[in-house]
Amino acid sequence: MRTPQSHTPLENPPSQSTLEDLRMPVQAKLAAAWTSFMFLYIYVDYLALYKPGFVDDILAGIVHEFDIGPTFVAIALTLMAIPILMILLSATLPARVNRTINLVVATLYIPVSMFNAVGESWTYFYFYGLSIGLEVLLLAFILRSAWTWPRRIASPATLAASLDSEPLRRPQQA
Repeated sequence: MRTPQSHTPLENPPSQSTLEDLRMPVQAKLAAAWTSFMFLYIYVDYLALYKPGFVDDILAGIVHEFDIGPTFVAIALTLMAIPILMILLSATLPARVNRTINLVVATLYIPVSMFNAVGESWTYFYFYGLSIGLEVLLLAFILRSAWTWPRRIASPATLAASLDSEPLRRPQQA
């Protein structure tokens, strides 16, 4: 059976144990990170329902000391909708706007994630510590990916093949 040939130059033949490592676009990394963040965000809320007395409090109209009402559900929906929309925005916005929005939203969501543990008993320290830790790690990944977004260097080939409407910058302006 033949093995697939790599597209590397003949001077540098691939070894049979070398895996192909394609560069993933920053937009795809950001969208994947926001998707992972949302799964954690949703499942932390879902698993909190299993805590004794939590459903009873919801039935009584209280969540984390807050009365459930139109304001509470509107704020809760907003807090969920922003990272949900970040999945789409990260995949579709132009690079410059995309980078800025990801830096701002990820920075703002670090304290939002930490707020989940406020007022919780030490009994659930591991649960909230792990969930907040994972959420903050994902947000840090988003911040790092957006902050280190690769810059394009102006060259005749780049100018001719440009698909992005964002203006080119010389490396010293980056």
